[in-house]
Amino acid sequence: MEDDAPVIYGLEFQARALTAQAAETDAIRFLVGTQSLKFDNQIHIIDFDDENNIINKNVLLHQAGEIWHIGASPADKAVLTTCYNKTSDSRVVSCAAVWRMPSDWETGSHESPDDSAHNPQTLELLCHLDDSAHINTACVLWEPMGDGKRVISLADNHALLWDLQESSTQATVSNTATLEGKGQLKFTSGKWSPHHNCSQLATANDTAIRGWDLRTMSQIYCIENAHGQLVRDLDFNPNRQYYLASCGDDCKVKFWDVRNVQEPVKTLEEHSHWWKTYFHFHINLPGNQHFSKSCFFKETFPLFYIVKFQSFPTAKLTCVLDIKHLILNFNT
Repeated sequence: MEDDAPVIYGLEFQARALTAQAAETDAIRFLVGTQSLKFDNQIHIIDFDDENNIINKNVLLHQAGEIWHIGASPADKAVLTTCYNKTSDSRVVSCAAVWRMPSDWETGSHESPDDSAHNPQTLELLCHLDDSAHINTACVLWEPMGDGKRVISLADNHALLWDLQESSTQATVSNTATLEGKGQLKFTSGKWSPHHNCSQLATANDTAIRGWDLRTMSQIYCIENAHGQLVRDLDFNPNRQYYLASCGDDCKVKFWDVRNVQEPVKTLEEHSHWWKTYFHFHINLPGNQHFSKSCFFKETFPLFYIVKFQSFPTAKLTCVLDIKHLILNFNT
């Protein structure tokens, strides 16, 4: 298959939240969350037709606030989580909620591409993931191999393990872990490990990376000063259970073996700013190294998030989100 030109989808508002729809097996689908202070925000549902290299879209309203993080249920393609900002008592707080897409949102999505944008439906609120004691939620993580019944929210200096019940309309905190230390420590990002029966979590706060055992909610390792500046993102190698990648504002991506965290296994310094990092499931480099790709700011073109799909043994789909464009590139 020859390389096709990238497909670019323009957004009405700026966006920094993107995820692949994990539970969708019949289509290549992305969810994008927008950020607008003046207008109702939106969830853009983007289907990529890799045979014709075109995009089909649907738009749903997210009236709760500007979206900073979005996550898709691994079990139910209609369910998602968002972390969003809203104003409360003259201050901005970061909240989290579980939502369901309307039952009929797919029925007319490909008949008239502009209809959903002009007359968007609204997401159905299933439940909030807010604890009155922890008001600022950085992200919500779904259990990687789960049935869509467990999520973790990182709020202030607490990791809250939630059980979702009654078709996700009720959420109860089943366990918590607390980040302790000097000053006002806050979680900034995290990743739920797909290994060890999904019993481990990695988190970032300031320049440190910490590992947690979810069975005891206790810390199992700590990488102090993992980066010279703020740690932006983390990801576990899906094929090798002890390997973790991190990126930070020090313009570096580092690879760690969590069994020995004294020094990184490898460090990359290729771009002016790294925003997100992740491992690709399907690419092996010589020497059994596994490929990792990250997002970065370069010149005036900020790339915030990349998601990859593997549709064929040698073909790759890369999805890049900048401020107001979604760029999809299918290549071999």
